[in-house]
Parts: sequence; C-alpha cells; structure tokens
Amino acid sequence: VSACIPVLRLARTRKKVLFYCHFPDQLLTQRESLLKRVYRLPLDWLGEEYTTGMADCIVVNSHFTASVFKDTFKSLSHIDPDVLYPSLNISSFEGVVPEDIADLILKKKKFLFLSINRYERKKNLALALEALHELRGRLDSHEWSEVLLVMAGGYDKRVLENVEHYEELRRLAAKLNVNDHVVFLRSFSDEQKISLYSNSVCVLYTPSNEHFGIVPLEAMYMRCPVIAVNSGGPLESVLHNVTGFLCDPLPTQFSEAMEKIVRDPLLKDTMGAAGRARVTEKFSSEAFTEQLYQYICRLTQ
Repeated sequence: VSACIPVLRLARTRKKVLFYCHFPDQLLTQRESLLKRVYRLPLDWLGEEYTTGMADCIVVNSHFTASVFKDTFKSLSHIDPDVLYPSLNISSFEGVVPEDIADLILKKKKFLFLSINRYERKKNLALALEALHELRGRLDSHEWSEVLLVMAGGYDKRVLENVEHYEELRRLAAKLNVNDHVVFLRSFSDEQKISLYSNSVCVLYTPSNEHFGIVPLEAMYMRCPVIAVNSGGPLESVLHNVTGFLCDPLPTQFSEAMEKIVRDPLLKDTMGAAGRARVTEKFSSEAFTEQLYQYICRLTQ
C-alpha cells in the first residue's frame, strides 16, 4: 500500500520512490454499510489515491490493472503507469521433487484436467464443473471414462467462505452427476502442485477480470496448456490457440476447448512447449529484473 510514501519522502536526503501497484486497495474492501462507506472515504482518497500520486514512478502488474488504476484514481489521470509483469520463480519448480499423487487421483487417467484456485465464489470454480458436465455430452463412453477433473484449492477451515463454497461445489458436482469424475483437494504442498501440473493435460482458469494471475504462468512453464476466461490478466499471459485457449466464461466454450485437448493429443505437447518458451522469455525473473533495472536507472539519472 502507498501510505508509507509520505514518510519515505520525509527522509533527510531525498529518496526517489518507485511504487508497484498490484491493484487499488480500495477495490478490495467491502462497503456494505453506510458507516463503512463514510469511514473509507478519507482513507481511499488521502490514504491511497493522494499518497500513490506522491511516488516518482508508478508501475502496475498488467495493462488490465493500468486501466483499473486510471478508472479508480480520477485525480491521477495525468499519470500513465508502466506495466511491469510479475515474474515466476522458476527455481521453485526446478528444485522440487514431485510427490506421488496416485492415491489422490484414485487411478491414472489419460485426460487429467486441473483447476487451481482458492475456494472463493469470485473465482467462479463452478464454471469448471459445468464445463466438465458439458464435455461429457461431447465424448463417447470410453473417452469419458478417461477424464478426471482435480479441483485443487486453497482452503482454511477458519474462513467461512472456504468452508461453505467447498460444500457448494461438492453439491454441484453431485447435482451434475459428475462427482465420479472429480477429485476435490483442499490445499496442497508444493510437491503435490508440481505433480498435478506434470500429470495434467490442461489447466482450467476460471476467474473473470483477474488482476494478473500467477497460475497460468505456472501451468505454461510446466508445459501445460491453459483454458482461461478472456478478460483481465490472462489476455496478456495466455496466447490464444498458441499456449492455450481464451474463452467467454461459458460452460459450452470451455468444454469445446477441453474437447480439442482430448481429440488432439499433440496439442498438449505443442502448446506446452510454446507456453514454456513464453514464460522463459517474457515472465522469468531475468526479464523482470532487466525491466525493473531500467526503471531504477531512469529514477537515478
């Protein structure tokens, strides 16, 4: 958050401030009551908007966030923040030994689809289940028998929404009669995550208007095609028909893309290779470091 910028500017020797905005904080706060709205008003303007404008350089994590920045901070309309894409810590994938998850996924399936996201309603995880239901109607019985969806989600039993939404999704899977083809995984280790990516033919990324989203980068680096909603960060990370598919948030469109993966086994390899190359070139730590270094050089000149 930007509240510290005025303090930094009080330094005896003037310091240049680079501010990395991942998303306006005021948009992440619920304002259900009048009291909360009144309370947030001065905080939003003075506590965030004004202090953000005091930075010498402002960068954001995507062009989508840049547009939200302009729409949210009206008094900063004269500022055009640059885009500095987050990087993927590639070493965390190279140095971890995958954990055997044979018991987790019951038995080896030819077409393992993967959804990774927190158990929150805004992540639209129901879309993955509804797309799976639609996919069933597109496949013959043998192909369908080889399909499994793993719903791997961040879960904290102390967070009411996590608990409620997990149960909502389980009930939805039963209602759609796909529960025999779904495994729900509540939280997971890094070793399990790498194993899931390694064994999957595709990742389903269902949130709309996501600020950026690190999951598509992880999937692409692990040579896994991504089916994502055509809004927000994935528009900038996923290349349509190259590293995956960008779709409207509709079960029919997601299932159509899933069917392509099933019908053409080579897509996993070709899109996977393209995804690895894209992350290495555009979203690696080296790419992030080089771009950040350019901003710092500009500030110090």
